[in-house]
Amino acid sequence: MKREKISELTTNRLSVYLRCLNELAAAGIKTVSSQELAEQFNLNSAQIRKDLGYFGEFGVRGIGYFIDDLQRHLTIILGLDRPHHVGIVGAGRLGTALANYNGLSKSNFTVVAMFDNDGKKIGKRVGPSDIPVYEVSKIKKVVRDEAIDVAVIAVPARAAQRVLNQIMTAGVKAVLNFAPAPLTARRGVKVKTVDLTTSLESLSYFLAQPQNKRITKAGRGATRLDEIVESAGRRV
Repeated sequence: MKREKISELTTNRLSVYLRCLNELAAAGIKTVSSQELAEQFNLNSAQIRKDLGYFGEFGVRGIGYFIDDLQRHLTIILGLDRPHHVGIVGAGRLGTALANYNGLSKSNFTVVAMFDNDGKKIGKRVGPSDIPVYEVSKIKKVVRDEAIDVAVIAVPARAAQRVLNQIMTAGVKAVLNFAPAPLTARRGVKVKTVDLTTSLESLSYFLAQPQNKRITKAGRGATRLDEIVESAGRRV
């Protein structure tokens, strides 16, 4: 792998590429070119080649990428070749909704614990997986006992930094933050904030533009899988 620092945008795109490859593999496709991947997800084929080039040479001239091989490499690069245990701090509506998210059942991420300071919630179990709710003061012990390596913050903004401090003290180095507040993490801890308001404001900007100036490629990729399948059939 090259020694350049890999940006978060690059790793986000790798995740998209992997989803695309999974979809193609499920359709029985064995190989795919960077151009086909780009058209499927409205990306740039040169960008795909550049992103993958940070990690090695995967394509074969005249053939493209062998899907199963690239799937395996991206799975390892993204650290998805091993299970991850998730702890959610905040057992309110948002935290409970995240704990019940069905998409996690198809991933390598398993919610194993929730934390709250509400005595009425502590000791209860959440969702079909019966996820236990612990007192927030027990974070360090539960992180150790359950081998939690990813934490999710789903508490009010005023409590978010305090919760992050507890999470970092417990030794967790990967944090997904849903609190609408800027957080300060120590060196070696990655915090990714999901800001719903910012995303909605971005959509508001789009709606504020004159209709003839709105440029979007959404929906274009919907028919690309059929085209790729047909193309692969012609190559066989």
